[in-house]
This record gives sequence, structure tokens and C-alpha cells, in this order.
Amino acid sequence: MTGNLSFLFAFVATLAAIILMAWGGRTKALDGIDFSLGGRKAGRWNVFGAITGTLVGGASTIGTAQLAFIYGLSAWWFTLGAGLACLFLGLFLAVPLRNSQVETIPQFIARYHGNRARIAASLFTALGMFVQIVAQMLACGAILATLFGLELFWSAALSAVLIILFTLGGGMKAAGLTGLIKMGLIYLTMIIAGCWALKLSGGWSELKEVFPAFPWFSIFGYGIGEGLSDLLSMVIGVISTQTYLQAIFSARDATTARSGALLSAVLIPPLGLLGILVGLYMRSTQPELKSALALPTFIIETLPSGLAGIAFATLLIAAVGTASGLALGVATTLKTDVIRRQWINNRYELTFFRGLTSGIVLAAFVLLLFNLGSAIMDWSFLSMGLRGATLCIPLLFAVFLGSGRLRRAGALSIFIAPACVVAAGLVNFSSVPPLYLGLGISLLLFIGGLLFSRRNQR
Repeated sequence: MTGNLSFLFAFVATLAAIILMAWGGRTKALDGIDFSLGGRKAGRWNVFGAITGTLVGGASTIGTAQLAFIYGLSAWWFTLGAGLACLFLGLFLAVPLRNSQVETIPQFIARYHGNRARIAASLFTALGMFVQIVAQMLACGAILATLFGLELFWSAALSAVLIILFTLGGGMKAAGLTGLIKMGLIYLTMIIAGCWALKLSGGWSELKEVFPAFPWFSIFGYGIGEGLSDLLSMVIGVISTQTYLQAIFSARDATTARSGALLSAVLIPPLGLLGILVGLYMRSTQPELKSALALPTFIIETLPSGLAGIAFATLLIAAVGTASGLALGVATTLKTDVIRRQWINNRYELTFFRGLTSGIVLAAFVLLLFNLGSAIMDWSFLSMGLRGATLCIPLLFAVFLGSGRLRRAGALSIFIAPACVVAAGLVNFSSVPPLYLGLGISLLLFIGGLLFSRRNQR
């Protein structure tokens, strides 16, 4: 297929068009806030594009089809969880966060828990997002290696170049536009693939004849606890990651921020159902296939070559866009909360920001070359634990209590909870997942702070 001219032309043309569109909206202003937040002028569709451009990646497409190949309908938890996370974001967090006029989550938290915790929160969350960049770069490299037979070094290097090009085009302004285009292509790809898989399967009734009702058509097919755990992880992951909330900060007003989040909540979950149809079809026809190849193999074997080229370019851009959004989030956090604006000459602020973003991607590339592929899932769990333990509980207490009387508990939580997650990772403590360990310690510290505060008041 990759030697087919129509496939190659469609693949390259789609890839080039999306990158050119990103650069077509590049920021010319010298103020870095235009790059990181698009000048706070994003409409609801741009907010939607910026959220989904990062949130909807390889896990929502290739990963969902893979899990459906193994478990069936319970593969829906990722995209369903992502949609419910955006619903929570839109209903409860979008308005107070956008009205705060901040650029980063640690900035917002510092208002309630003190400036002493701001740098620690920034460093821990930046580290968590950085680890996820490595994972997404590995996904990009795998797609390129599969398509063109490249060695890991060259596929990873090409992935790093694509991520840098995608990121430096126009920052958050371009992220919204390219996110919309990316979502359009993903929906086109998954609607065609899902509907075609359903037709080839003989319809839903035929699938039900092939597979027993449990576990294949149960949302709890691989366990109630495991499913609810995945849902909780998604909600915490979204509200604890700078990249997703940066889209909220970029909105023109609070109403627009809420609308963009709610659009994401409505439009993300159906993608999972389409991927599940592909996974079930491939399981019924090629049960010996490696599960990770369910969607790529379906595209290559059943779709016309030109359409397959567009589909593969879309899957690659999905992973590139996620890595790009994470890199932008890391750079924004470090620049705003650690390096601080007063240390940067305003004339060179945008240049510095772009250089910092490129450096982050290159550092992820170097880390990837140290053969971390075998441990990448462990690093992903550590990443979620770091972000959730650092930001989730302090952010929720700040939004819903809106009081500075828990400053000490907040500062202790932001220092101690993620440090415990790192320590557990270093000693290979596996009795409790890193995310739950960090959340539990953070919540205990806040409960202790509340009890101490009420005791003092009495």
C-alpha cells in the first residue's frame, strides 16, 4: 500500500496541508501571550478545537479499536470518560477559570494556596506533561516505522520535526484552527471506517450472533472497578493538565469557554463507538491479528488507497497534535511560573517561547532514544499520578471553597503528594496506583486543614 502512488500522494498532501494551515495562522505579535493564549480571542469552536486537538489522539482511535478487539464495548471508557471530563469542565470549572484572567493553573492555585507552592506545582505538572510527550512521540514513530519501514531513530527524529513544525506555527491560535481541521478529518475517517466495518460485519444483529453479550457488549466487560477507575483517571487527567485548561484561558469570555468545553463533551464520545465497530469486525475476521494493528490493518485492507492515505495522515496528525499541545502546555507553565516574564526581554519574548518549546520537544526525543519504550506505560501512569496529585484536589478546593484559609494545607499538598508519587515510582511501590496514592495523600492533607481551621474558629 505504501508503494501506491495515490496512497503516498494523499498521505503527503494531507500532512503538508495541515502543517501549512498551522503556519498560515502564525502569530506576528511580539507578546508571548498571543502565542500561548491566542490573545484571549478564541471563539467556542476554536476552544473546542484546542481541547480536542490535544485530547483526541491515538488512544481515541487506534487505542480504542485495539481495546475493542480485546474486550469489546468496554473500550468505550476512554472517549466516554473524555466526554464526561469535558462536561465537568464546562459545567463547573470553565467560568471561574476563565474569569480569573490567568495564564496557567499554578497561577490560579497560587491565589488560594500561596506563591510558595506555585513553582513546585509548575515543575511537577510540567514533568508529568513532558513524560506524555515522549509517549506520543513513540506513537508517531510507530506509525511512520510501520508505513515506511524506518528505523526507530529516523522515525522518532521525523516525529520530532513534525511536532516542532506543528507547535511553532501559531501557538494556541493555530491549535484551535488545526484542531478543528484534525477533528473533521478524524470524524470523516472514523465514520467511514465504522460504518464500513458494520456493513462488512452484516449489521449489529450479526455481530451479536458472533459475540456473547458478556463481556463483548457490556461497558463493564473488563470489570466494574477497572471501568470506573478509567473514568476517574480521565476526569482527573483533564482538569489537572495545563494543555486542556489553556484552551479555556484562551476563550474570549467565560460563556465561550463553557460552550467550547460542552461541545467537546458532546462530540468526543461517538468516536469511540465507531472505533469499537472496527475492533469487533477485525476480531471476528482476523482473531490472530495483533490487537494494536486492528484499525491500521482495516484501513489498509478495506479502504481505497487514496482514502487510506488521508486516514493514515490523520492518525499521524492526531498523535502529533497531542504531543504539540503538551509541549505548548509545558512551555507556558515553565515560562510563566518558573522563568517569569520579568526575566525575559519583551522584545524577544515570542522568540524565547518558541525556542523553549522546541527545546522541550528535542529533550523528549533524546529521552526516547534511551530505549524507554518498554517502560512507556509505567511512565504514563507516573505522569497521571504527578499531574493529579499536584493539581486536582488543590484546584477543586480553590474553585468550590474560594477561600485562602487553607493555604498551609494547599502548600503542603502540592509539595508532599507529588513527592510521594515520585518516591513510590523510584522504589517500585505497586500496591496502590500512583494516581490514587497522590490523590489520597492530597485529600487527607486538605481534610486535616479543614478540621484544624474549624477547630481554631471555635
